[in-house]
Amino acid sequence: MKVRSGKARLRSKRRLLREAKGNFGGRKNLNRTIRETILRSRAYAYRDRRVRKREMRRLWIIRLNAACREQGLRYSEFINGLGKAGIELNRKSLSELAFHEPAVFAEVVAVVKSSL
Repeated sequence: MKVRSGKARLRSKRRLLREAKGNFGGRKNLNRTIRETILRSRAYAYRDRRVRKREMRRLWIIRLNAACREQGLRYSEFINGLGKAGIELNRKSLSELAFHEPAVFAEVVAVVKSSL
């Protein structure tokens, strides 16, 4: 007797269909194409979780550079001065300060300038 493993196969296909939802053409309803698409999409997702971290760090540095230039200081000098002043704030929190609390950031820059 031929066994088609009906319930298990349907469950796995349903999971794949749910994951491929929103794709165009055969990528949403052909089993082999769905598998290829999902495999590739998972690879991109894994890669881009790391890329997102890089891009956020770049954004923080760009924001910090712009805020420092307004205060008459370059980004590299600012980071060097932070180390000398013993201020251990990371780029994310400094960028948030510069973006949302410019007055507080100006105080930090003043401390950094005095340490240089």
